[in-house]
Amino acid sequence: MDWARILAFVTGMVDQELLARNEYLAAENRILKAQLKGRLKLSDAERATLGEIGHRLGRQVLGEVANVARPETILAWYRKLVARTFDGSKARRSPGRPRIKEEVEQLIVRMAKENRDWRYDRIAGALANLGYKVCDQTVCNVLQRHALPRAPERKRTTTWPAFIRTHLALLAGTDFLTAAEVLTLRGLVTHYVLFFIHLESRRVDIAGITVHPDERWMQQMARNVTMEGCGALRECRYLLHDRDTKYTQSFPAIHQAGSSRWCCPRAART
Repeated sequence: MDWARILAFVTGMVDQELLARNEYLAAENRILKAQLKGRLKLSDAERATLGEIGHRLGRQVLGEVANVARPETILAWYRKLVARTFDGSKARRSPGRPRIKEEVEQLIVRMAKENRDWRYDRIAGALANLGYKVCDQTVCNVLQRHALPRAPERKRTTTWPAFIRTHLALLAGTDFLTAAEVLTLRGLVTHYVLFFIHLESRRVDIAGITVHPDERWMQQMARNVTMEGCGALRECRYLLHDRDTKYTQSFPAIHQAGSSRWCCPRAART
């Protein structure tokens, strides 16, 4: 028996059957597509499957059997599939060292703002005491990102809120309030009340009440509040007041002479 002839005959029958099946499926796909209205919507997985099979068939065969899309479109789906397979953009990192943790960065900014004379190495040393290993160059980079200048510039550019927070225990404020006008034989008279307030404790001390807050009276009030042991300003070093003309030039001078710890800054604006 000639086995080669028998094998060729069986193989030919199989090939004929496969060709018939493919011809039937192609005809059926054309008929189904003709009955569909609108564009056929495919998922990404379906596009990937058709693209992978279409790549194996080739452009010429796809032109004969493809009905869902043009051969160029199906081959483009395959190229996208390959691109996604070898895409490493999600694992790509930015150049240079990784940035420090957000909590450490906020701690560096807080230290720089609250200690305006601390240099980079001083901040790095303070962080080391807290268990964070950060070099001075990292501290420099963090402060530059937050637009904070170097230590000398930070110290010279202290803002009012920062100054008040730092010296809250040594700050006092003073102002006048007017009591209700009193009817006398000379007519209505306004009484002026001079008070002092310690900013940290919010303790208010009434220094005196007068109808005429002239320079002599103001000098006496200054002596009273700076008395050693019992004056209202014995624990304070800085006094804040507005530009009221009742605060004469001798008023801060007496304060400075009355206590060695006293230093009266420039009057705050109203």
